[in-house]
Amino acid sequence: MWDEQFDAFANHYRVVRYDMRGFGRSQVPSASPYSPAADLRALLSYLEISQTHVLGLSRGGLVAVDFAIEYPQTLLSLVLADAGLRAFEWQTFGRFSESVRDTARSSGLQEAKKLWLRGPLFAPALEQAKVAERLAAMVADYSGWLWLHDEVLDVPEAAPASQLQRVLAPTLVIVGERDIPDFHAIARLLAAGVVNGELHTMKDVGHMSNMEAPTEFNRLVLRFLQRQSPKT
Repeated sequence: MWDEQFDAFANHYRVVRYDMRGFGRSQVPSASPYSPAADLRALLSYLEISQTHVLGLSRGGLVAVDFAIEYPQTLLSLVLADAGLRAFEWQTFGRFSESVRDTARSSGLQEAKKLWLRGPLFAPALEQAKVAERLAAMVADYSGWLWLHDEVLDVPEAAPASQLQRVLAPTLVIVGERDIPDFHAIARLLAAGVVNGELHTMKDVGHMSNMEAPTEFNRLVLRFLQRQSPKT
């Protein structure tokens, strides 16, 4: 999903992208509790990266928020695109997610994937044939682990929304104009809650803003990053 960003950003910075547990080529979670934010911190330590800009979209944005709160000393800046938020009181998206999980467990993974792909998150993206083809391939490749199992997380008890003032690094919050209301609510909460946040709404795109309008997305992010620090 980051193909249009990787090379564009690598012209200016050292860029790392990775598959979280249960996605891509990474192993699925075990029975032991784990923290996605701690996984990211361990990866950065392994790569000997002491400070970095962090960019996350959707679930990746949720993890990025937790990371920013738990490891603020590591953060140069934060970019949150159509981000989720742990312990958020989901409305439309929450009901839809539950229906996908229920479908996976009652009717099988393939039926759940069909429902997920034609759901509200991807509707604007599917209007673009090439993006639709890539999304279909991504969903087809997904293990479905998070739908078929109950994730056991080792995360702080405090809700992130109550801890956003701990995020001191400059923060850019991006949301697609056509994304669903839950993610607009989160975007407003994030931009207002961090110490140094700004909110940008991308016109005519939905949840997959980086794939739907990559040129505009890259311009926004690079302009923001280049205001924060020299090339890294």
